[in-house]
Amino acid sequence: MKFFHFACLVVLVLTIQSACGQLARTSLDGTADVGVDDKSGNRLPLETKFTDSSGQQISLGSLFDGNRPVILTFNYADCPMLCKLQLTGLVDTLKQLEWTTGDRFRVVSISIDPSETFQQASIAKQNHLQEYGRANAASGWSFLTGTPEAITATADAAGFRYKYLPKQREFSHTAAAIICMPDGVISRYLYGVQFDPDTLRLSLAEAADGKIGSPMDKLLLFCFRYDSATGKYAPAAWNLMRLAAITTILVLCAVVMRFRSPWERKVTPA
Repeated sequence: MKFFHFACLVVLVLTIQSACGQLARTSLDGTADVGVDDKSGNRLPLETKFTDSSGQQISLGSLFDGNRPVILTFNYADCPMLCKLQLTGLVDTLKQLEWTTGDRFRVVSISIDPSETFQQASIAKQNHLQEYGRANAASGWSFLTGTPEAITATADAAGFRYKYLPKQREFSHTAAAIICMPDGVISRYLYGVQFDPDTLRLSLAEAADGKIGSPMDKLLLFCFRYDSATGKYAPAAWNLMRLAAITTILVLCAVVMRFRSPWERKVTPA
């Protein structure tokens, strides 16, 4: 009887492995040439023209004012799952920040589907702004549609690789929030559909070169550096050692000043 149970277990394991292997092959077939290449330091093609959710043609550069960093995402309205998960995750994180879109930063979402209309982009914008629930946030979040050339040029500059699947009639792509400096230069990438609020806040503060964020944020940026492996800010050993050394010197100076002998503290008459 024990042998029978063992044999059934082996068959079950082999069946699961076979199914998983088939699923993996299916997924890989749909995700070939899909991913994100880290192009930090690269500048986006700001002269590229897009259509915003109101139907107006604008340049990408008009959304970069030289003062506020920008969160860039690539999505599309008819995406069956991933885009909604990513933007919902982004909204959940934005809710946890004191800053509001349009205040100290902007969000730009570009559709990777060239057939998408500005009316579809407008509906997507309204839905996510309703989730966000912040007053005056509409001006700080732009949903753009564009030609294949405009989309490809921007996606290539950002290192965002996607692929259209004719049989499924959908796009295969990954999820990433791309943090850009106010002049359109890519600062860093945050991957996935959920984002850590502290990481996003510090990434924006870093992209703005310290122009936004609290004094504590500036101290954290000095003591911590972004770890791309974990997607979070990790302690920077050298900066921590420097800070500890400076603190130690200041404490020793304070102690010496406090315990100086009376004749050292005595002021000599003029």
